Amino acid sequence: MDKPDKKISRRGFLPLLGGGLILPLVSFGKTNSNETTLETDYEILLKPDGTTVKVKKSVVSKATIVEKNISNSSLLSWLKNK
Repeated sequence: MDKPDKKISRRGFLPLLGGGLILPLVSFGKTNSNETTLETDYEILLKPDGTTVKVKKSVVSKATIVEKNISNSSLLSWLKNK
């Protein structure tokens, strides 16, 4: 009893390849609600050493204001390296 050799032809390989490329585009589940809550808005703030940092807007809204109106000379003295 001879078993026939099963070879994959070009015609049989192309549908497998196409299906493999389309498969990641199909969604099999619904998104978690945690993922949408993690995507929050960020605000870029300036640190005393002159670098910038991204901070969540919710943290900024809860922060206390030390000095509302600041002069240029006061800002420059705050930015100078110590």
